[in-house]
Amino acid sequence: MAPQSSPLRNPHVAVFAFPYGTHAAPLLNLTIKLARAAPHVSFSFFTTDKSKHSLFSSSSSNHNNIPPNILPYVVSDGIPDAHHFPSPHPLERVNLFLRAGPRNLKEALRQAVSRANERVTCVISDAFVTSALVVAQELGVPWVALWTSYSFSLSAHLNTDLIRQKYSCANDDDDDGGNGSLGFVVPGFSKMRIQDLPDGIIQEEGGEETVFSRMLDSLGRVLPQAKAVIVNFYEELEPPSLIHHLRSKIPSLIYSGFLNLSLPILPSPPSSHTHDKTGSLSFLTKHAPNSVAYISLGTVVAPPPHELAAMAEALEQSKVPFLWSLREDLRAFLPKGFIERTSNNGKGKIVNWAPQTLVLGHGCVGVFVTHGGCNSVSEGVSCGVPMICRPYFGDQFMASRMLEAVWEVGVKIEVFTKEALMKNLNVILVQKEGKVMREKARALKNIVLDAAGPKGKVEKEYFKSLVQLVS
Repeated sequence: MAPQSSPLRNPHVAVFAFPYGTHAAPLLNLTIKLARAAPHVSFSFFTTDKSKHSLFSSSSSNHNNIPPNILPYVVSDGIPDAHHFPSPHPLERVNLFLRAGPRNLKEALRQAVSRANERVTCVISDAFVTSALVVAQELGVPWVALWTSYSFSLSAHLNTDLIRQKYSCANDDDDDGGNGSLGFVVPGFSKMRIQDLPDGIIQEEGGEETVFSRMLDSLGRVLPQAKAVIVNFYEELEPPSLIHHLRSKIPSLIYSGFLNLSLPILPSPPSSHTHDKTGSLSFLTKHAPNSVAYISLGTVVAPPPHELAAMAEALEQSKVPFLWSLREDLRAFLPKGFIERTSNNGKGKIVNWAPQTLVLGHGCVGVFVTHGGCNSVSEGVSCGVPMICRPYFGDQFMASRMLEAVWEVGVKIEVFTKEALMKNLNVILVQKEGKVMREKARALKNIVLDAAGPKGKVEKEYFKSLVQLVS
């Protein structure tokens, strides 16, 4: 795709989503904010057909919120016809999508340029869609990357080579690096450990190389080439040493705040309980303040059957009231009669889905049992709720460590066992340690609310500079 020479009319921004996990929604939310702030700019939003349906259908939460200067387009998922997936894990789908590369993006982009009759003036993409840099370079326009996770994981990927070198030396020499500390990266990393790193940073001997792993390897080289990198986080939550280090790698670093949230999260009015078809909010009002465990472990990876059974046993024996968002197909792994017993005695409620921000903002919720996904952690922090994290992959380990060791508003569980969950529910809901944790969680919530307000850096500085960039 050669640099464009057609006359410039209005600015036209091409936005490329990473259509897996919860990556696409924050990027769409960012695009909506930009489109409202810059109504003269056209935005073409590219994602796969399945992702487009989820984000733009009449049943989506954003359906009535999308301004007219955003148009969605379909980009191929790269999956061959009649392809069989041996596993439900999304990694193979991710590899096929990434393998399709710049050619796939450029083909979809031609349709948008033809329809809009406006040449592209800027490219924004999820940081994982590194092919967007190639497209932007060929068009001769700036590329802006969105990092949908937190700054700790971004710094880890920017320092992959250093971490690998030091970790290898630590193993060889058995020096202080062997204890797992990542303090040698930047001072702000002193609480992080080797075992908290996202997948792929430490190479396992004999590990299979994939398109996805090669993309992760390239981030430290690719992201510094962006015109700007947007981080789905608040600068006010960062250790100053980490901010300084990130800016040494990426001078144009822009903090967007939590893109999955509209803050402050207001308490749900009684009228909303009537419209809550799940009955979650009505269930919560029957219990004492700070007494209910809300459980939601994400939609990408499910806990193994033995962990689901252990969780149920812990909840029933501890007699802690609980609201559990759990898919129908996973309920077969719960102990026989568990659902009926806990429902009949009023202690438990299991739903297919819950209005998570309203649930976490309810005063009766005392602890959030989560997988440590970034959106969930953002919601828990913004509502001032202590968390129990059981991470499964990716940046969930660093997010869980951040909650436990940096902010001290949660605990991490390696594997759900009956004893471990009972112990940590007791710590947070009953013990003095939990009271201290709750106070710190509320203080952290206040920092977030101030950062999200009109005097925070996002509104005063960062968002304005981003609007100027795309305009």
